[in-house]
Amino acid sequence: MPEYLDTEAWSRRHLFRLFKDYDDPYFNVCADVDVTPLLALARERGLSFFVTYHYLSTKTANEVEPFRYRLRGERVVVHERVHAGAIVLLPDDSFTFVYFDYTEDFDAFHEDARAKIERARREPPPLDARAGQDDLIYHSVIPWVSFTSISHARDSRQQSGIPKVSFGKYREANGRVLMPVSVEAHHALLDGLHAGRFFERLQRHCADPRAALGL
Repeated sequence: MPEYLDTEAWSRRHLFRLFKDYDDPYFNVCADVDVTPLLALARERGLSFFVTYHYLSTKTANEVEPFRYRLRGERVVVHERVHAGAIVLLPDDSFTFVYFDYTEDFDAFHEDARAKIERARREPPPLDARAGQDDLIYHSVIPWVSFTSISHARDSRQQSGIPKVSFGKYREANGRVLMPVSVEAHHALLDGLHAGRFFERLQRHCADPRAALGL
């Protein structure tokens, strides 16, 4: 059985009531993340950098509880675990969606994700492969632009409040490698405080990737 938050006892209950019926209840925070050690480790080990930062983002979302909250009408479900949605560019310059089931075993995650990416490029899956599933974090990648802000297309029928995390083009600055990261979240479920905790924890994982990946 799914676990539901007791919204009447929730310290954020007044904020939940305020934002849940907004026409546009989403907010977006963009910041640079220092990925210098992570990129170096990926190159040293022959790892997919793409898969590696998707893993760390999903790991972080699972560690920051409000990123596992989803709206179910007037209730809030708390998922025990959330998984990764990702975008894969296809040879014809279109794209498709793939999904990586989260496991704490990074090697297993990496192997599974690499296989799914290659399969998707050969035989693109349907775009609605996990329609109706909300135990996800949506990821997107714009590796051509070191963005400073970003907005997303949104389906008004999708009311669960799945967070969206986007990654931009990394660049060198003062001897470090910085990658812009965007977090979009539903304000009824979490606030800037929780987005800040996401960034802090993600940065910690990128700074010590061997520990974060269990390598």
